[in-house]
Amino acid sequence: MSDQDRSPADTGTWVLVAVVVCALGALALWALRDVLRGEAGSSGARDANTPATQPAPAESAPTSESAPTRPASQPATRKWSPPRFAQRRQERDRMVQVIRWYGLADQAILNAMTAVPRHEFVPGGLAASAYADRPLAIGHGQTISQPYIVAEMTRQLALTPKSRVLEIGTGSGYQAAVLAEFTPHVYTIEIVKPLADAAAKRLKRLGYDVVQTRHGDGYHGWKEHAPYDAVIVTCAAGQIPPPLLRQLAPGGRMVIPVGARFATQSLMLVTKDKDGTVRSRNLMAVAFVPLLRKDPTSR
Repeated sequence: MSDQDRSPADTGTWVLVAVVVCALGALALWALRDVLRGEAGSSGARDANTPATQPAPAESAPTSESAPTRPASQPATRKWSPPRFAQRRQERDRMVQVIRWYGLADQAILNAMTAVPRHEFVPGGLAASAYADRPLAIGHGQTISQPYIVAEMTRQLALTPKSRVLEIGTGSGYQAAVLAEFTPHVYTIEIVKPLADAAAKRLKRLGYDVVQTRHGDGYHGWKEHAPYDAVIVTCAAGQIPPPLLRQLAPGGRMVIPVGARFATQSLMLVTKDKDGTVRSRNLMAVAFVPLLRKDPTSR
């Protein structure tokens, strides 16, 4: 039938049919769009401003109180979750690659070195060199050790989550933070009061609140919290201090540089057998600042 043969009524009918078809097509497109959005949401992709319909349960954050004093054989009453930092992660990854190059392959140690933000523990003027393969000055004649030495000394302690560890020579607090990656039972002593005070504040600010700090002469150890499963000394002594040997638990391990000031020293691993027999062996040649017996900043 030609257009000339159609009546006005027929023309109206066809127009109505066309409108209905267009409307149905539009509804179908809207439905298809909703389906596609639902599929995208189920795959994890969503608009940043649109909340998920079922948010994931929040992880429990570590509380701020310090772990109570207890024998090393007893577990902590809460699980310690060390803080995590994204800033300068790629630099830490490169630092760990260098540590691997030295031959250290213990993954737990490498993970700890990757986790702790070394740049937070060096003076601002040296922040750009924080991840360099060398020690750095932190003031008052003291240093933060080379990353590999920090890693190797920590590895030699063979820490577990129940280990009670004593550090002599807090410095900036970096080694203590690395130790806290393994156990919440960390006790650290620094004789230089400005460093001790700054380290205590820094560790707390960064979330390593389980670390207990003290200003004092590390030669005498920290008898109140002994015995220790591990002792780490980050300054060179002329001989192994007897008080530290007494505070080392049977089956415990101590890592300490021994030697004269401004001379090549020996990094020693000292172990105490279950029967109290003490043994030692030389791990490597090192050069550390000396173990001080008096605070150089006191008057």
